[in-house]
Amino acid sequence: MTETIRIGQLPATDVGRLAEIDRSEQVHVGYTYRDGELRAEEVDWWVPPWSAGGDGPHSLQAMIRFCAEHLEAGGVLLGALDGDRLAAVAILRHRLTESMAQLAFLHVSREYRRQGIAARLTEEMVRLARLDGARQLYVSATESESAVGFYLSQGFRPTDTPHPVLFALEPEDIHMIKEL
Repeated sequence: MTETIRIGQLPATDVGRLAEIDRSEQVHVGYTYRDGELRAEEVDWWVPPWSAGGDGPHSLQAMIRFCAEHLEAGGVLLGALDGDRLAAVAILRHRLTESMAQLAFLHVSREYRRQGIAARLTEEMVRLARLDGARQLYVSATESESAVGFYLSQGFRPTDTPHPVLFALEPEDIHMIKEL
């Protein structure tokens, strides 16, 4: 783990710093969750960086807008900083339901992965969610091995009763809950 990485809350005005995150990744294993069973299959997906131009679903502008909406609704922006450089970013949404918070966004820049940064950000989100009275933490995980494997390692489990609105938005994702 990189010892120089500092985890902390960022001001909402830093949401534009998402441009510093390289989300790119080659994916070789993808997951589906059907009938109570998590299934892995070989895939060959390239996840490119967010597109700098346009306003499509994986554009930088769409991601900034998504994050800004969560922050305007009371979400918390967390960052992992390596000096002044943003290594990772996360958003915690309080009160998805009366007893459940949501890990709404988590991305670690490519060169900072596998160093424990996502785990440290998740620990901080768990701490903040508990302080707010949450008993569960919900995540809609991209179906890649890196995402699903990470969340499983953090104690999240696939749910047979996904949040209906979030499931409608991302039906291919693996919807998971962590008991707090």
